[in-house]
Amino acid sequence: MKRALGLYAPYLGAGVKVRDISEDFRHVRVEMDLKWYNTNYVGTHFGGSLYSMVDPFFMLMLMQILGRDYVVWDKAAFIDFIQPGKGKVSATFTITDAMLEEVRQHTDNGDKYLPIWPVEIRDEAGELVARVDKTLYIRKKRGQ
Repeated sequence: MKRALGLYAPYLGAGVKVRDISEDFRHVRVEMDLKWYNTNYVGTHFGGSLYSMVDPFFMLMLMQILGRDYVVWDKAAFIDFIQPGKGKVSATFTITDAMLEEVRQHTDNGDKYLPIWPVEIRDEAGELVARVDKTLYIRKKRGQ
């Protein structure tokens, strides 16, 4: 999956690199260097590139962890730009046992569940560049 995501056209175009995917899909780390092709008018990271680097990961991780018995979609997102992104930025995604238990509790009866999970984009100094709240749509497939 790491190789496939590395060849994904939007990531190639933005310069997003998937640095780590754990074998159990509970941990992902992505990075993006500041390049001429992903800067905005004022020379900092383009907001669309910052968002694209965090867009699909919670969904992809959950699809791998939960398996084919679940429907998982990205439903919505909100991004709060805290300060201009310069240089290399990164984001780390972690899915905990508690998060998975919450998903299962809310979907065991067939209902949909819409958790909002945050992810932070940080620069090389560890300073917060942006915070993204991802809303997911999760439910068990009918008949499961």
